Amino acid sequence: MTRNSIDLLWKLRIWTDNHGQDLIEYALMVGFVAVSAGAVMPGVATSISKVFSKVASTMTAASTS
Repeated sequence: MTRNSIDLLWKLRIWTDNHGQDLIEYALMVGFVAVSAGAVMPGVATSISKVFSKVASTMTAASTS
């Protein structure tokens, strides 16, 4: 096998790999529910905003380290 065919096999394997897909779908669903709850109940919107801000700062800190 040549190096190009090995690279192609890995690319095809990664393309068809769907591990972690469920986690992303659940995260999107939780985000949608949180935004909907914030729209329906304005008092909850500030709490949701604080949670998203904390998540964003944690993700930023994790990506820089």
